[in-house]
Amino acid sequence: MIASKEEELIESLRSVIDPEIGMNIVELGLVRNLDVDEPADRAKITMILTTPFCPYGPQLIEQVRLVGNQVMLGGVQVEIGTELWDPSMMEEGAGGDWGLF
Repeated sequence: MIASKEEELIESLRSVIDPEIGMNIVELGLVRNLDVDEPADRAKITMILTTPFCPYGPQLIEQVRLVGNQVMLGGVQVEIGTELWDPSMMEEGAGGDWGLF
């Protein structure tokens, strides 16, 4: 089965690691929405940070853009959402790795 562009994009974003926590942004639930335009091969990624003033925020956003552009040849737009992150947003089972649950 051929993966959709959205699935491919999500899997590629797993390579973006939050350096303070040591987990990827997908596991952490920081990717809040993907709007994939397959015919144009581009996407809009809405993400949040673990804290509003995350010192690694600009680096994470740029890394998401770079990784996304490798999958979506038409380019990606990264937008920061207004939601506040909390550990309940993490993928099922991911908190155990971090000693949270």
